[in-house]
Amino acid sequence: MPGKVPPDDLLAHVFDRTGTDADETVLQGPADGEDAAAIDWPGGRLVVSSDPISLAASRVGSLGVYVACNDVAASGADPRWLTVVVMLPDETTPLEEITADLDAAADAVGASIVGGHSEYVDQLERPLVSLTAMGATEAFVPTGGAEPGDRVVLTNAAGIEGTAILAGDFGDDLEIDDAIRARAAAFLDEISVVPDARVLREYATAMHDPTEGGVAAGLLEIARASNGRLEVDREAVPVRPETETLCAAAGVDPLRIFGSGALLATVPDDRLADSLAALEDAGIDAAEIGVVRAGDPELLLDGASITDPVEDDLYPLWAAAEDKA
Repeated sequence: MPGKVPPDDLLAHVFDRTGTDADETVLQGPADGEDAAAIDWPGGRLVVSSDPISLAASRVGSLGVYVACNDVAASGADPRWLTVVVMLPDETTPLEEITADLDAAADAVGASIVGGHSEYVDQLERPLVSLTAMGATEAFVPTGGAEPGDRVVLTNAAGIEGTAILAGDFGDDLEIDDAIRARAAAFLDEISVVPDARVLREYATAMHDPTEGGVAAGLLEIARASNGRLEVDREAVPVRPETETLCAAAGVDPLRIFGSGALLATVPDDRLADSLAALEDAGIDAAEIGVVRAGDPELLLDGASITDPVEDDLYPLWAAAEDKA
């Protein structure tokens, strides 16, 4: 099955196999729900995160930068350095297009590309780019920092990336207006949450950018990492009209499709109003969508308990499309 390796497999085969355990500079290593590492260094905390992405050449560079830098930003750091591995199917792949895209996106988030690797791999059908993003901060913000009583905040809206994917990969098969499809496809330009994190890191006990599995998966990951229960009201979760239209046409849940472009955070109750005001001042949409409670790790979405990993609703659509091909 495509997608992330399930948490139980990571716990069994990955998290305890990290080489030497004598390095006291590692403040945050591999753990359930954590997307970035934190290392103690003379400048404060070095935050490091890696992510792969494979798309058409015209998008793979910018999206790769934004996805990798989002994890660093969601940990409270400013993304500053990137290394890039570019794997190309053959010599006809437009390398100049990919590197121009990487350059522009890195400049947009304020990061420098400092190294990497590139090669041709004829087993690939489309470019594969893997980026490692690094940044510095004085205060690391983990996924697992949520405390009982904290309020849950979501910036922007659910399913932004997934909506763009629906428009691009499945739009020809969905009965939707061309203007709606065009607006939805443009959502790919809104994937970065670096500005959101720069505001919320001053208030948040935990931050996390929802990716595969959408907002529902991101919320559950915060619950698991924080060893607590998140109670969320679905009606409070912002969903754009374009997302509602495409999800209804495709028969998928807006809260269970790729969620890059939004940032989840938990904020102490007495700092909620100030955090929302700061986001508004920065021109960033946001909403309070729930609360953190003590209890076994779970997401309560409109009272329904979710404890198992959330599978993204787009994977069955891709599988069905491959079966038809």
